[in-house]
Order: sequence, then structure tokens, then C-alpha cells
Amino acid sequence: MAQPLAPSIQNLLRDGIAIPACPLALTAERRFDERRQRALIRYYANAGAGGVAVAVHTTQFEIRQPQYDLLRPVLELTAEELANQEQTLDRPIVRVGGILGQTEQAIKEAELLHDLKYHVGLLSLAGHAERSLDELIDHCRRVAEVIPVVGFYLQPAVGGCELPYAFWRRFAEIENVVAIKMAPFNRYQTLEVVRAVADSGRDDIALYTGNDDNIVCDLLTEFVFPTAQGEKRIPIVGGLLGHWACWTQKAVALLDQCKQIRQSGSIPMEMMTRAAQVTDANAALFDAANGFHGCIPGIHEVLRRQGLLEGTWCLDPRETLSPGQAEQLDRVHQSYPDMNDDAFVAEHLDEWLA
Repeated sequence: MAQPLAPSIQNLLRDGIAIPACPLALTAERRFDERRQRALIRYYANAGAGGVAVAVHTTQFEIRQPQYDLLRPVLELTAEELANQEQTLDRPIVRVGGILGQTEQAIKEAELLHDLKYHVGLLSLAGHAERSLDELIDHCRRVAEVIPVVGFYLQPAVGGCELPYAFWRRFAEIENVVAIKMAPFNRYQTLEVVRAVADSGRDDIALYTGNDDNIVCDLLTEFVFPTAQGEKRIPIVGGLLGHWACWTQKAVALLDQCKQIRQSGSIPMEMMTRAAQVTDANAALFDAANGFHGCIPGIHEVLRRQGLLEGTWCLDPRETLSPGQAEQLDRVHQSYPDMNDDAFVAEHLDEWLA
């Protein structure tokens, strides 16, 4: 069994933190831009993010393909830079690494994360749709023997598969599961995950929203379920989000605000308005109008405008902004000026790029 999480990391995850899903910085030749990748990590750390997730969907799954061979370089650079930021800022930062593929590949990726001193692995089950429930649980259990695991419910529109209540109920029984990121972009499926954790009796699994279309409502809600152990009250404590890969300083402030409001037991009406505004911004950022085709380039475009990235290039040249997406980003930027952190980035950009 993998070593348990250090108490400081475990407490951070349970309390609830902002974890941006880190993009991949590329040059115009689509080569790894190490300087700007470091700048991104420095930005997230200084914006107050409690963790950073890398080698995930926003980082582009293609980094694993032999013609790019970028998985280890990206993971090594991120781990090194996060360690530097921990020393500079004098606080721990949770290192989250994505895990993908069939069992043999997933175990190798978990071992790599363990060797590079990542705290947890975000376990994607993309590509496992044909496997039985028993096979899925065995796969997850074997990976969890290598590194503490964050479960991941990825929406089918970007490669995920439907995972029923029965899966999550058994998944919650795996000892080394420490958190679950819920990103099905579906209310029914999100509720099934929360109910499964409630029914499991586990109080030590932290729930994180990955529902970029419903961030604020997820963070404000206390879910209540009757269980065999009595009534269970479960919050979604934080977010692990591609949406938070840009405008991160304001995302950290929003999470803190949601946590305070949830604990007060009274939600101001203006927070429901803010919830709709954040979803509107996400529609532009993630290109919802075009089936999320431009979800990664949309994040890149915001970071490009701020100067953190040089361009919107992806490893796959077909992965570009959709027609009209840039104009939608203009619209939400103008409509919700308090949602961006342009001034914060401008103040520190030169030092992050140094």
C-alpha cells in the first residue's frame, strides 16, 4: 500500500482548496516552452492556489504520445517549480498528477508520480467504458496501492464514461481514495457521487467540483442524505477546475467567499447571480456552443492576452478557437470586469517570466 498522505496535505484537501488544472505552454513550433510553463506555476502559487493539477485534460492528454514524449518533462518541471514555490511562500502546495490508460499504463504513471513526489493521482477512467464494474474497481484499487487517489468523473463530451452509483459506492470503500473530482456536467450524476460517499460512511473523502458549468452552486450547497449511520451532511469543499487555470487569483477569492457563506448557513441572493455569471463566462471559455471544441484554446487565449502564454497552440493543430469564441471572450471580459485578475498578472508578469 502507498504511504498515506502527510497530515498537512490531507488537511488542505479536506478543508477545501483551489486547484487549477494546468495548461501546457508551447512555442509557435509546438515545442515545450519551459520558461512559460514555469511562469504558469509561479502564477498559480502566487495567486493563492492550494494545489496544481498537471498531466490532466487541460494539459492535453497527447503529452503521453511517443511523438511528443512530454509526460515526464512536464511532471518533472512542475514538481521542481512547485517545490521552489513552497519554499518561497512557506506553505505546502498539493501536487496532483493525472493518471490515464489501461491498468498497466496507469500503474506506471502512478509509479512515476510517486517517484517525483506527487501527493495524489487524479485517476481518469476515459477509455474504460467497456469494462465491467468489478474490472473498474480492481483497476482503481491497484492504482491506489501505488499512490493516494482522487477519483475523477469526467464528462462524456470530452472522453469520459458514465459511472453509476454502484461504482462510486464501491470506489469509496478503497482505503487510499482521498478525494473525488466530480465533472460530469450533469446534476443527476453529481448527486449520485455525493450520495455514494454519504452511504459509504466515509468522512475522510473530500469532494471537489470539476463541474465548470456549475461552480458556485456546487460550492454553496450542503448535501444532506439519510443513511444507515444517520443523517449525513456533505459539502463540496473545493474545486479542481480547468476554468480556474485563468483568472486564478479571483477564483481563490471566490472559493473563500463560498466557504464562508456556506458555513454561515445563509446564502445572499447576489451569489446566485454570481453563479450564473460564472457559468456564462465558462460558456465562452469552454466553447459550450460548439460542443467544447475550443475548451483548451479558450483557456490559452485568456492567458495569452495576459502575457503568460505566447499563443494558443495545442499539440494537435486542429485544436483551435472556434469561430466567434474570441468575441465571446471579449463579451464576458467586458461584462464581468471583477472576474479577471489582469492587474495582478501585469504587476508580477516580468518576475514570473524571469
